[in-house]
Amino acid sequence: MTIRKYSSDDLKQMISIWNEIVEEGIAFPQEELLNDDTGETFFSSQSYCGVAVDDSGSVVGLYILHPNNVGRCGHICNASYAVSSSCRGQHIGEKLVTDCIRKAKEIGFGILQFNAVVETNIHARHLYERIGFTQLGVIPKGFRMKDGSFANICPYYIEL
Repeated sequence: MTIRKYSSDDLKQMISIWNEIVEEGIAFPQEELLNDDTGETFFSSQSYCGVAVDDSGSVVGLYILHPNNVGRCGHICNASYAVSSSCRGQHIGEKLVTDCIRKAKEIGFGILQFNAVVETNIHARHLYERIGFTQLGVIPKGFRMKDGSFANICPYYIEL
């Protein structure tokens, strides 16, 4: 598996993986699915998008990296990760996160912050903690699940 910058040829697969996470309704705050036009606009607007590509050339995961804020807080970035459900459990997420950290440093960010890690997303939380992220606290009922219930969110950060 290789992680590299996305190209326009990757967009259909990226949109499919992204939409899979949105449709699950348990991790991403977005509710609107991407289409060819909105997907191209969305991914091209990021500071960087990385894709995990398997040996056959298929995109199996991706990340987006962008500023978390502006001005005096512009040194803080934010990222989101998505792995195809058919490829989960293969440590692709870990490779995406470590590549993202490297890329964020390269771009010049000083902190990577996750604003809304859903408390029930145990695999992601364990991964972030193993890599060295610090949990900042808990925001009670900060995430509305697909079924309408609310879950706590746990912000995380790491200095780059």
